[in-house]
Amino acid sequence: MSILCGIDLGTQSCKVLLYDYEQKSVLARAQAPVDMIAEQDGTREQEAAWYQAALKTCFSEIEKSKPGLNARIKAIGVSGHQHSFVPLDEEGQPLYRVKLWCDTSTAPECAELTARAGGEGVLIGETGLPMRPGYTAPKVQWLKNHKPDLFARLRHILLPHDYINFLLTGAYTAEYGDASGTALFNVRTRQWSYWACDLIDPAIQSYLPRLLEPGEAAGTVSEAASRTFGIPQGAIVAAGGGDNMMGAIGTGAVKDGFLTMSLGTSGTLFGFSQVPVIDPTGNLAAFCASTGGWLPLLCTMNCTVASEEFRSLFGLDVKSFDAQAATAPIGAGGLVVLPFFNGERTPNLPNGRASINGITAANFNRENIARASLESAIFGMRIGMEGFSHLGFKAKEIRLIGGGAKSPLWQSIAAQVMNLPVQVPAGDEAAAMGGAIQALWTWETMKKAGTSASIESLVEDHVILTGGAQVNPDAASVAAYNRAYEVYARYLGALTPLYT
Repeated sequence: MSILCGIDLGTQSCKVLLYDYEQKSVLARAQAPVDMIAEQDGTREQEAAWYQAALKTCFSEIEKSKPGLNARIKAIGVSGHQHSFVPLDEEGQPLYRVKLWCDTSTAPECAELTARAGGEGVLIGETGLPMRPGYTAPKVQWLKNHKPDLFARLRHILLPHDYINFLLTGAYTAEYGDASGTALFNVRTRQWSYWACDLIDPAIQSYLPRLLEPGEAAGTVSEAASRTFGIPQGAIVAAGGGDNMMGAIGTGAVKDGFLTMSLGTSGTLFGFSQVPVIDPTGNLAAFCASTGGWLPLLCTMNCTVASEEFRSLFGLDVKSFDAQAATAPIGAGGLVVLPFFNGERTPNLPNGRASINGITAANFNRENIARASLESAIFGMRIGMEGFSHLGFKAKEIRLIGGGAKSPLWQSIAAQVMNLPVQVPAGDEAAAMGGAIQALWTWETMKKAGTSASIESLVEDHVILTGGAQVNPDAASVAAYNRAYEVYARYLGALTPLYT
């Protein structure tokens, strides 16, 4: 039995999946929560120590439930939430808490760096990305501005998945996909952008980790990591990647035309491209893929957030909430939710606030509020769909993942709003599965003495779509949602000046 391990370090939890690639069977799963520090000014942070503790808990749970299984792991692939800044000193010790992708307290640093660069157009021209609070670069500038004594001791800039790889191997590495979301990277040339580094401090050029090629190993499990986590010393650790890059592998979005939509705390919409896709508006992030090629991506910071907030307020479980929403008409009778509970990244409204709009005596009921909160998540991502179309990306199908993908109503809303067929992959750990498939890719590449196995063929073999779960758009519903989206867009346009 040859076991592969996929690790997914999410914002709210760490997941570990063990996969028998010969039998194409998931043998074990474990999950451990990760807390978050949230403050009124938009601060969203975590302690790096929580990541190690959560990963240790996951491996311990698997060992308890299936003794000896961890010892048979051959290779590991790690997924992690993008952009979050893990600052380490010379000895590899965390200097400060991890500022997360959803931290909006760095908006002043974005303005500072944008002005220093000569404007957003210059930034996009030089790196492919604007400076937005979600990205890593303004977080580094924040550390310099607010914690100068700690910045003086900074020696390593890592992302969460890089940090897990470091814990496993002792090596400081990065890969193109996750690195492309730092705003310290040139997405066209796939190299660190020393020009962008110099906007902050020339010294940070030397703090960036070595970049790995797709399919290259970050290293092997060290003796120390073997003792800590109870996994085999010498097991291969693949390059890993950001959660969206690993989600692309885990859903089969490794060739042109397929889009993956993730309905989680954040919402993402992304697809593989053979050429760089640079959006001059900055709404679509011009990321690289972890398999070679590029992965243009839209990210919204409030996807399932609105439905969770209203569900909690109403005291309903998920099924009851969806059932109430299903009784409301498309467009929720003109009631519109702007779901910016955490500010927003796309559109760029770090100071945004949530609101319910279009309320009348006739439409103000629980059912319409529930429906509008679900619709708002997909309306937010339609901005990305329009961007993909404008830039010439020809979408064929959406692969739907994340917690929201379990909802038949959300599946239907996505199909109608985007006017594309929706498929739901089997299982609910696309990023962890992507890590396991990447681990297989790296392992087979190393066994073949550097001759790269085909990631496309591996994905074809190991990504399974649920039978009968395809949802197709219908003309009447698409037309109704086009009208509802126009109403949403009018409220968004009218209220945007309040938050800028």
